[in-house]
Amino acid sequence: MKISATPHIETYLRDHQEEMIDFLKKLVAKESPSRQPECQQEILKFLKDSLENMAFDASVFPGIKTGGFLYARPKARNKSLPVQLLIGHCDTVWSCDTLQQMPIVDLNEKLSGPGVFDMKAGITQIIFALKAIKELGLSCHLSPVIIINSDEEIGSFESSEIIKKIAKVASRAFILEPPLGFEGKLKTARKGIGKFTLNVTGKPAHAGLNPNEGISAIVELSHQIQDLFKLNDFEKGITVNVGMIQGGSSANVIAEESKAVVDVRVHNMVDAAYIQEEIFNLKPKHKGATLHISGGFGRPPMERTSRNQKLWLLAQNIAQNMDLHLEQAVAGGGSDGNTTSLYTATLDGLGTVGDGAHARHEFIFKDKLIERTALLTMLLLSEDIKE
Repeated sequence: MKISATPHIETYLRDHQEEMIDFLKKLVAKESPSRQPECQQEILKFLKDSLENMAFDASVFPGIKTGGFLYARPKARNKSLPVQLLIGHCDTVWSCDTLQQMPIVDLNEKLSGPGVFDMKAGITQIIFALKAIKELGLSCHLSPVIIINSDEEIGSFESSEIIKKIAKVASRAFILEPPLGFEGKLKTARKGIGKFTLNVTGKPAHAGLNPNEGISAIVELSHQIQDLFKLNDFEKGITVNVGMIQGGSSANVIAEESKAVVDVRVHNMVDAAYIQEEIFNLKPKHKGATLHISGGFGRPPMERTSRNQKLWLLAQNIAQNMDLHLEQAVAGGGSDGNTTSLYTATLDGLGTVGDGAHARHEFIFKDKLIERTALLTMLLLSEDIKE
């Protein structure tokens, strides 16, 4: 499949590189931590205005505990066209004062700053891919719908419903999370993520006067942790990690209560169901101790389904016509692609190549911003792929 429009699009984007970098710097300057919703209003309004200037209907829907999400679609749209969904998140792991210690630095081939890689570069790609299509007078075979949420870094617990709703009617979804590694591998599979909490109740007693009358919640929890550890199966990609524990009130008291928070990651729904059942079937080891278990899989696995692979092959084909070498990979972390993949063809990791997600050296390669925006533009212009 020869894509004749590719050089035209790449030329347009290179001619607008300074504008793209300036736009990205503005996004990074608008600090937007997940857990500070009041800080997110400025960036959501900025993106709303940007999309409205490109003839999109854009609305910001407020959240209850988050900054909410932005939803946009073309003002003049053919309702008979299928839908393609673009998803990005404006929230970051950085607090509102991070720029004081971690300023935006534009030096040589790199641009660094809090949130630039994860994933404000991806948002910039969405804006300028749509801008290129509009200003070059090109037409999409599928109508683009955009969701920018503000709670992805904390599990998308408020925005997941709108993501599910649109994914169910969309023909495909493009997730603008960063790619993997300096090779810029696209993410065609992701592990599912579960979070479980074990609360143990024992019987308190004085550690010196009558220890035999107590039932230690901490000792009970230690046995449960050993059973949880046995669920790890690294060959299958199943990881069960007890990442937080707490319990007791004093060193001289047999602990009445203890708690563990468990992170679980799996490659597929079969393993997710198996591990969840095993965790909920845990039983107390000591008579008189009680065990309460809660939790589940907040992000299901993104599996390499046939429809996801067809979308990957489309991207690979387009990349070959751009003289761009693409590889696919599995990601250990989750994203909104885990959700969309349940309902529609999904391609993740379409963001800009760089490094340092959630780290102080976070950066992107500026030339890769152009390259990956061109790739996204061509994907948006491509025809629908039937299952």
